[in-house]
Amino acid sequence: MTTTPPLPRTIPAWIKLLDDAPLPAFADVHARVRLALRDSSKSMRQIAELIQSSPVLALRFIQEANRGIGDGQPAESLEVALSRIGLQRAEVLLTRIPAMEADAMPLPLRQLVLISRHASQQANGLFAARLARLWQDIHWGSLLFLAPAWALVGAFPQLLDSWEQRVLVKGEPASRVERELLGVPLLELCLKLAEHWRLPDWVIQGYRLLGGDRRMLIKALHIARDNEHPLHQQQMLDADPDLRRWVTLPSNTIVLANGLALSSHHSWGGVHSLRWQRLAGLYLQVPLGELQQMVHQQAVISAREFGRTDLWHPAQGLLWPTGSRFQTLRAAPASNEAELAEWREQCRRLLSEPTPFSNVLQLTACASQAMTCAGLQRSLIMLVDRKQNRLVAQQCVGLPGDAARLTLTAEQSQILRRLLEKPAQLRLQPTNMAQFSALLPGTLKALFAGEHLLLRSLGIDGRVLMLIVADQNGAAISDATLQTFTKTSQCIERALSLFSRRGA
Repeated sequence: MTTTPPLPRTIPAWIKLLDDAPLPAFADVHARVRLALRDSSKSMRQIAELIQSSPVLALRFIQEANRGIGDGQPAESLEVALSRIGLQRAEVLLTRIPAMEADAMPLPLRQLVLISRHASQQANGLFAARLARLWQDIHWGSLLFLAPAWALVGAFPQLLDSWEQRVLVKGEPASRVERELLGVPLLELCLKLAEHWRLPDWVIQGYRLLGGDRRMLIKALHIARDNEHPLHQQQMLDADPDLRRWVTLPSNTIVLANGLALSSHHSWGGVHSLRWQRLAGLYLQVPLGELQQMVHQQAVISAREFGRTDLWHPAQGLLWPTGSRFQTLRAAPASNEAELAEWREQCRRLLSEPTPFSNVLQLTACASQAMTCAGLQRSLIMLVDRKQNRLVAQQCVGLPGDAARLTLTAEQSQILRRLLEKPAQLRLQPTNMAQFSALLPGTLKALFAGEHLLLRSLGIDGRVLMLIVADQNGAAISDATLQTFTKTSQCIERALSLFSRRGA
């Protein structure tokens, strides 16, 4: 049996571990960059544009350029970094960076990189045009601001989910959760990593502001609350010249952009989002309503450029009527607890010996109820005939009435044939839907509209007896729900085995 080593509990130990931890880059970008480095017709700018499609690659090249430069000027853009290390050294570095397909990467790492790309879009859209001479600093600073956290969740993906569940869902104090999970404050760890990696100065200044020197930030937040009276805001700034100079520092743009991106990942209407929106409005000297419109537009542009994904993009939150996706989890703990208790009870019935079911209809009704309590809003249970080539609907939940009369044959679909050969499970999501969608029966696709679907065939001694199709009304299926679906399916399969031996 293997045991997981304990996490570091000090800053030096964390830096040593994360400095050596491999961060994967997108395989397609990795391959294109390798070809570009060997192409003498490509300029540094063209190669840099290719590399930034995978922010992890950009981070590694800037780190390499700044390694061992002592008191020298760090490279603060990818183009400068490439010029410094040269093409030959760049290719050697590329071979040390693991290439990985997107769906094989840890989901928390991809999610955090998405937030960084959203922050970069906010920074470019809100500030770069006004500070055109500083667009490189704004772009790279905003994109790499969360790089220390990339390394953290790349090495320990479970940390992001633990932090979200405890801080955003359960409402525990972030400082206490970070101390318990990491042993050190998160902002302090990010600052020390940024300094160690010689990330752009604006990144380091941003962490110093958030982690240590919060006096100016708090004063600015106080003035920013009075957004409806710009003249009074200006008078308050004029009365404090140091604060007025600080508020207009170009380096603050990357903190504002990441604050907007991170808070909108949680909730567009939450108090943290409102604070960052007011601060950005104070910086740009625009009313809150106008600033919010600008921020929403940049979020939509970011989502369009990112493309279809199984991740959560904050732009999706603009379609929600109110609140936060995390608030939704927090809003109904009683019903969640009740469903969990009911799920356990249905699984207990399925596993009971001797079997409590006198016919198949009773067994499948219990199985259907267990699926619903497991969080699958739509489900269809089909039984296989004796010839193993025909499926007949037995139970359905959340589907049109004609689903109860559905019959399918193995000849209709290559996927059905595979699932009827032996018990197996298939998870469909955007990354593989294009590959499998054409192989699904049209009637199933019509019933389960969406890009997220679970299919599992169950049986005894390798002989398939049942097919379960389920989803969450087309929404993305979390790893936790997938595990519950798998566990429920195992209980149903055990119930089939016990039912087949009744009276023996």
